[in-house]
Amino acid sequence: MSDPAPGRALLSVYDKTGVVELARGLADLGWDLVSSGGTAAAIADAGIEVTDVADYTGSPIMLGHRVVTLHPRIHGGILADRDDPEHRADLETHGIDPIDLVVGNLYPFSSDPGIELIDIGGPTMVRAAAKNHAHVGVVVDPADYEVVLAELRAHGSLGQATRRRLARAAFAHTAAYDAAIVSWFDDTDDETDADDPLPDSLHLALDRVQDLRYGENPHQVGARYRFAGGRGWWDDAVQHGGKALSYLNLYDTEAAHRLVYSLGTEPTAVVIKHANPCGAAVAADITTAYRQAHEGDPVSAFGGIVALNRPVPESVAEALSEVFTEVIVAPAYEPEALATLLQKKKNLRVLEAPPPSSPLLEVRTIDGGLLVQTSDRIGAGRDDWHVATNRAPTDDEWVDLELAWRLAARVSSNCIVMVKDGQAVGIGAGQQNRRDAGRIAADKSDGRAKGGACASDAFFPFRDGLDAAAEAGCSAVIQPGGSVRDQEVIDAADEYGMAMVFTGERHFKH
Repeated sequence: MSDPAPGRALLSVYDKTGVVELARGLADLGWDLVSSGGTAAAIADAGIEVTDVADYTGSPIMLGHRVVTLHPRIHGGILADRDDPEHRADLETHGIDPIDLVVGNLYPFSSDPGIELIDIGGPTMVRAAAKNHAHVGVVVDPADYEVVLAELRAHGSLGQATRRRLARAAFAHTAAYDAAIVSWFDDTDDETDADDPLPDSLHLALDRVQDLRYGENPHQVGARYRFAGGRGWWDDAVQHGGKALSYLNLYDTEAAHRLVYSLGTEPTAVVIKHANPCGAAVAADITTAYRQAHEGDPVSAFGGIVALNRPVPESVAEALSEVFTEVIVAPAYEPEALATLLQKKKNLRVLEAPPPSSPLLEVRTIDGGLLVQTSDRIGAGRDDWHVATNRAPTDDEWVDLELAWRLAARVSSNCIVMVKDGQAVGIGAGQQNRRDAGRIAADKSDGRAKGGACASDAFFPFRDGLDAAAEAGCSAVIQPGGSVRDQEVIDAADEYGMAMVFTGERHFKH
């Protein structure tokens, strides 16, 4: 074995951010540096002495760089238990020098998935160092480089707590990497059963990226996690003003943001309260849409979440300034509108954000695991629907029926939604029976549903649900159908002179 140096570091990274500075800091401390490929070239080009892995092991790089660090002199040096006499003897016998620090991060598999981006040597080194963290430091995140250097400068070695923290990060790094590979295999499996879109196993890797003000209630702790290597609209959102966000702020804003973009491409506004819309409107301009959404249920709108699919003008800002609102989310703000909101609503969280994407799967925790399902998609629309009654909807009724149906799909079950002229005028959400949901929607409509549309997220089991819609003045109804009493409900609609459309698709939401 060679004379001991202050330490020996093996550096082999794909992301070379800060690696030259780290190498220089280690060299200044007297450490020996071993590296390979592009990492070694970058370090050498900076005038820092480094030993190439091939020279260190005495074995050439082969198989197009598939075999570089897979060698006993590398892994023996990483894995040796310095407290075990037999391990120390093996190192001496085979001329293996201990490696005290491994710096590695992996190919960015998620950026361009494929066989050649499945890293073998990198994860093997990282896992070996993490396993032997009692003696070896392992660094996978460039953000830790300066922390490691500072501790080495101050103490000459890394403390136990630091090595353990770094090892935990290393295993998280390789776990996320393997999860991405498994997902790629699932996504590219040509033999996947079209009738079974759920994978045989789920391998979830997420990073905590945002600490929240508190959880669902102030005594709970909350945070936002993001899929490793992924990105969502929250990561690109800009908060212009207001207090820190809480768990429910994110939960309700997510519901509002998704809903407003699911209702079509015309100027649209929604107001969400406890994850359910209490107001929604589609209009010729965004100011009218917001005013009508608020007027749908102004009592429930107090303390709600507002989402718009158009830039916010001064007129909307002035209207919003008169209402207690927790969050507003929109794609952009006119300068005057932003100034008004920040001046008049200092606690309002003002979010500027791009449109949301659509997740493929929905998950919920249960004891011992997760409930998983494919996301609820709204069907193609009227081309797949059929008119069940003697009378077909008018053109205006069709427009309101489509909006009511899209809203009902995003309201907690059981629900009834009433719409007139592009405005939600009555929403009955989350009831244990459909009759009560209909009565709540009718009461909230307060006469404004006359000539409008009524949507039910599931079939009417009895005609009494339809009676509430008729009493509210609705002239058209949309529902999935499928009840053993469908004909009874159809007959009731014909008695009232209502048009009824069956979609053949239920949209329960819990």
